[in-house]
Amino acid sequence: MTSPAPTQSPRPKRKIWNFTPELPIQTAPYWRWPMRPLAALRYLLRSWNPLALRALLLGFAIFTWTFLTPSLERVATFSWDWVFEIWVRNLCILLVVAGGLHLALWKFRTQNDDYRYDMRPMMKGAKVFTFKNQVWDNMFWSLGPALTFWTFWESFILFAYANGWVRMITLDSNPVWFIVMTVFIPIWAGFHFYWLHRLLHVGPFYTKVHAWHHRNINTGPWSGLAMHPVESFFLMFDTMIFFLLPSHPVHALFLLFHHGIGAPTSHAGFEHLKLGKSGRFLVGDFFHQLHHRFFDCNYGTWETPWDEWFNTFHDGTDEGNEMVKERRRKIWAAE
Repeated sequence: MTSPAPTQSPRPKRKIWNFTPELPIQTAPYWRWPMRPLAALRYLLRSWNPLALRALLLGFAIFTWTFLTPSLERVATFSWDWVFEIWVRNLCILLVVAGGLHLALWKFRTQNDDYRYDMRPMMKGAKVFTFKNQVWDNMFWSLGPALTFWTFWESFILFAYANGWVRMITLDSNPVWFIVMTVFIPIWAGFHFYWLHRLLHVGPFYTKVHAWHHRNINTGPWSGLAMHPVESFFLMFDTMIFFLLPSHPVHALFLLFHHGIGAPTSHAGFEHLKLGKSGRFLVGDFFHQLHHRFFDCNYGTWETPWDEWFNTFHDGTDEGNEMVKERRRKIWAAE
């Protein structure tokens, strides 16, 4: 009598993430049909939590405009000295935000692996990176082209305000529109980011330009602005909206900070920064972390509807993983 063939137990699935937020991820309810105005209003109020990053960016934009920006009287006449002042200030912001987060989360590991998405380390010895080092590569492209173009767009839009090329309002002169513009800016930033990002995933735009950023499969704070100079030039092109809509320089700084500060924080690789024993501050963006991991999903932000509408939304679940795999199979079959 022969003994039965041994059965093989199914191979356990490899754990992709060390930490995830509550799944499935949900996008903002602004765009759902039928409309849910109360849900949208609650979401809007929640997103403007005074202790969350968005409100802090606005507060910092107001502080920066008041105390750390050359006056429009000076800016009205072009001079390299005030441009250099803006460059130095933005350099300090990058060193504090991206550099501080890198030191705390990655270098000194102040919270170990708590809230960390991906357990893989920053890469060393990889030829794909400048200097064969992911962190040095990311710092080089962030502190070089990205910082330069951030300063360029800010200097240009301030010069436009100072010379009357755009219509400038104040909170006193037009309080309703001032608030509307403030609420609109995060949505506009997401709109611009989606369509620029989607274009950069097409043909030579990807292989020649955007592939530089996607070398960062696992991201850290310095990865956010580490990109090809062409991409970093157009990243903040959305400031041109102020040539169409009345605004204040605070709005321009608020929009620029969505990129200059928002990119390093959203790429931090950790969902939260721990504060003391029980406090925490949301810095990461799992929505975008999924894009870096799976490449052809979540091109926009969780506040805009485009990924859901065009069937590229990954909600972080196993079903989302299968959706991405099926899309790839169909693309490969069509080639």
